[in-house]
Amino acid sequence: MKVVIVEDEELAAEGLILALQRLEATAEVVAVLDSVRAAVAWFNNNPRPDLAFFDIQLADGLSFAIFEQYNITCPVIFTTAYDEYALRAFKVNSIDYLLKPFESADLQKALEKWRLLKGETSTDLPANAELMRRLMQQMTQQIRQEPYKSRFMVKIGDNLISVNSQDIDYLYSENKIVWLRHQNGRKYLIDYTLEQLEDLLDPTLFYRINRKYIIAIGAIKSVAAYTNSRLKVLLKEPPDKEDILISRERVESFKGWMGK
Repeated sequence: MKVVIVEDEELAAEGLILALQRLEATAEVVAVLDSVRAAVAWFNNNPRPDLAFFDIQLADGLSFAIFEQYNITCPVIFTTAYDEYALRAFKVNSIDYLLKPFESADLQKALEKWRLLKGETSTDLPANAELMRRLMQQMTQQIRQEPYKSRFMVKIGDNLISVNSQDIDYLYSENKIVWLRHQNGRKYLIDYTLEQLEDLLDPTLFYRINRKYIIAIGAIKSVAAYTNSRLKVLLKEPPDKEDILISRERVESFKGWMGK
């Protein structure tokens, strides 16, 4: 059992290693990585581990950036002191989300999920999509008790209006400001980050295609192949002077979302 730990707190990494050694005699920690940059470099130059533990807030950014720069195919257990990223975590290869400080029993349960996954497939994680779908559904049902957001308040001058989520074409970030693009062609300033919106919007209807855009399924006019195995999305009401591209790493996930 080869394990990679992505953690920028030395004591936390050491504590996790000791806990793993007590619970899993075959565990071998092959790398401890303290930054997004170090993790991307390691995954690019080493064989796929059996399991990875990711802290979320690292010295040079959120560990979700690793998934944007490299196609992580091994199961991931997130270990963090912050609960607000849970839903986002289960959109990647996460099989569990442990809040620090976690108990040995919590780690044991997470390892049992890993053993279940390992027993059902010996290949890359995407080959066992059905198991991952069930695990993700179970975890999100435990974490999320409220329905997805159906309306947003936006300001027009001195007035406030309500915008239904179903009337949104897309949301995008520009100069650190997030805008909502309505089906009526108008855009409205919205007081959320794209990261927050990912958790608030129904993932069957909205998809974050890159760092800048979250698009609605109903806003897509067509999708075409683009250079370097990427995809280009044409919206019914496209933004000015900008192509909307899906990175090679997100292509399969996007196709799966389109076909739901």
